[in-house]
Amino acid sequence: MTPPRPLKIAAAQYDIGELAGFAAYARKLSGWVSDAARSGARLLVFPEYGAMELVSLFGETIRRDLAAQLDALQTVLPDFLALHQGLAAAHGVYICAASFPVRVADGAYRNRAHVFAPPGVLGFQDKLIMTRFESERWHIGAGAVMRVFETELGCFGVNLCYDSEFPLIARAQIEAGAQFILVPSCTDSLAGYHRVRIACQARALENQCYVIQSVTVGAAAWSEAVDVNVGAAAVLTPPDLGLPHDGVFALGPMNEAQWLHAELDFDKLAAVRAAGQVLNYRDWGAQQRLACRGVERVSLK
Repeated sequence: MTPPRPLKIAAAQYDIGELAGFAAYARKLSGWVSDAARSGARLLVFPEYGAMELVSLFGETIRRDLAAQLDALQTVLPDFLALHQGLAAAHGVYICAASFPVRVADGAYRNRAHVFAPPGVLGFQDKLIMTRFESERWHIGAGAVMRVFETELGCFGVNLCYDSEFPLIARAQIEAGAQFILVPSCTDSLAGYHRVRIACQARALENQCYVIQSVTVGAAAWSEAVDVNVGAAAVLTPPDLGLPHDGVFALGPMNEAQWLHAELDFDKLAAVRAAGQVLNYRDWGAQQRLACRGVERVSLK
């Protein structure tokens, strides 16, 4: 599927806020989507766990209890989904929503990024590899299925934060037809932010594709899960012919709430894959063949 050229995207540096009610959340999100759409963006990317600000709708007891907040959030999930679907349809945009901890059939929870399309189609990607906090303290389980989303804008995959640090996930999505990768992220330190940012750059380099990172920003002292948020949205590319020498196509200011806008030119990536200074996308299989042969040990004692 050939994406439009150029494709205008918007990646959120989304501030986690304390809300007076769901109506306040609806106004906030509507403002964000409206602003991006007015700027011409066709695809809007919100960050991992941005939906956790909805915990502020509940009382102090729930806010301070990681298990209780997951249960309470399920009561607003239908409204969350309906709001996003309505905004996607009203503005004619695709939205990768802020990820939401969703309770599945067996009672366990998944960190889920919903993808909304203007015609009313809904898809989702669950996080596949969990951080220590998620698995050891929050008890959110891992998803099991990698997906790609075929749209009129092109085909893309979603790597939720830590997933981006494992190259075979993005590679499988690229080989399944993804033309770019979205990375909704949520990090509470500069080290965490840079781990994800460096991973995004690596995925862009080795797959010779665009990688779009969205982030949470700001402090939420009332939240046990997202109390500190550090980062800057970014659009990363392979550093090669016709693209930035450092692979940074667009970068927002640290820790400021705003959209980062960019126009993605897929002809440039096609040229790099066909005749770049290096051909990482083509040569990926070489390492796999070498790995299958095993490693020879050489003693220099």
